[in-house]
Amino acid sequence: MDRIRIRGGNTLNGTIPISGAKNAALPLMIASLLTDDTLTLENVPHLADVEQLIRILGNHGVDYAVSGKRLVQDPAQGRTIHFTARTIVDTTAPYELVSKMRASFWVIGPLLARMHKARVSLPGGCAIGTRPVDLFIDGLRALGATIDIDRGYVVAQAPGGLVGNRFRFPKVSVGATHVMLMAASLAKGETVIENAAREPEVADLAACLNAMGARISGAGTSTITIEGVTALSGARHRVLPDRIETGTYAIAAAMAGGDVTLSGTHASLLSTALDTLRQAGAEVTELNDGIRIRRNGAGISPVDVVTDPFPGFPTDLQAQFMALMTRADGVSNITETIFENRFMHVQELARLGAKISLSGQVARVEGVAKLEGAPVMATDLRASVSLVIAGLVADGETTVNRVYHLDRGFERLEEKLGACGAEVERISG
Repeated sequence: MDRIRIRGGNTLNGTIPISGAKNAALPLMIASLLTDDTLTLENVPHLADVEQLIRILGNHGVDYAVSGKRLVQDPAQGRTIHFTARTIVDTTAPYELVSKMRASFWVIGPLLARMHKARVSLPGGCAIGTRPVDLFIDGLRALGATIDIDRGYVVAQAPGGLVGNRFRFPKVSVGATHVMLMAASLAKGETVIENAAREPEVADLAACLNAMGARISGAGTSTITIEGVTALSGARHRVLPDRIETGTYAIAAAMAGGDVTLSGTHASLLSTALDTLRQAGAEVTELNDGIRIRRNGAGISPVDVVTDPFPGFPTDLQAQFMALMTRADGVSNITETIFENRFMHVQELARLGAKISLSGQVARVEGVAKLEGAPVMATDLRASVSLVIAGLVADGETTVNRVYHLDRGFERLEEKLGACGAEVERISG
């Protein structure tokens, strides 16, 4: 099993290219089920989750072709992948596939919209919380689907097709908003989604669906209107930059110090997180095609953070920001409001010398003068990269085990950090 070894103490200087967003690429790939034409996606990142979803879509009959299969020198050069669901050969998403990737549950929307039926395994729990699917089910029922739970499977049917309706989510859900967008695109009549997720990835999916012939307005706001159409066509769409990768490297630069330009991204994707970094003492400059992060000499200031749906501080940057706060000159409080079990990195950061105490969903972080390198264990995707960030400034050597978590969401992390002066290497086996 691969590990990442970091020898701390180096500042970061240079340019880090930002890859296409995993959280945008996955629903875009699933949208290929909505049409029998080819959907071409550009800037698709090289990630384990993308490869797994390709296999899952293949189970339903989706063919794919990759333009430029060779690995390229530029680690941010995403692939162009052509997805064609000419014929849906199976409307069942089995447990052995769904259990490996929760996002694969989202196939229920396009399968139900196009084929009028779907049988999708319940995904079960995961390391950072239960993530129940009741919001998905309630939304699809509002569109006229009949849904039953049978031996661990969600069995959905709409023999006459889905019908537009007004539906208000009781709480914001990015995944459920994705599913409703896809399902309502082929429903009869108008659908209005209230309390919809406002994340950039939702707007990116809507833009792609509109390019395919959907009629969606309001994406990126809390109210989205969809005029159903009878069929969708193929399209070509470029995956937007990964705001979580952007924020992660911005935090890494603030932690290690130096001068780093994040290219191919946009500050508007994570303005709250960047404002928080400014409060922590980093100099953040917006560029035409990226963001510049500098911290030279000054200490790190403590900042209290509460995670919140977009445009609030992202839960997917909480672990990384906590790593930064372990070196702050004072005490910070980090409150997690999205997932109930997203503090498992606390114990591993403590192995490096961090002083963190938990009270419910609040972590109190007391900054320390230094961290000490040690072997640590990644528990999930974002927790794993928080340990890398801590390792960048820890005295001696830090080894992060279970880096398959990293490979799910960060493309060639060791190469990108290494190009800016970090001493980071992957150890195989």
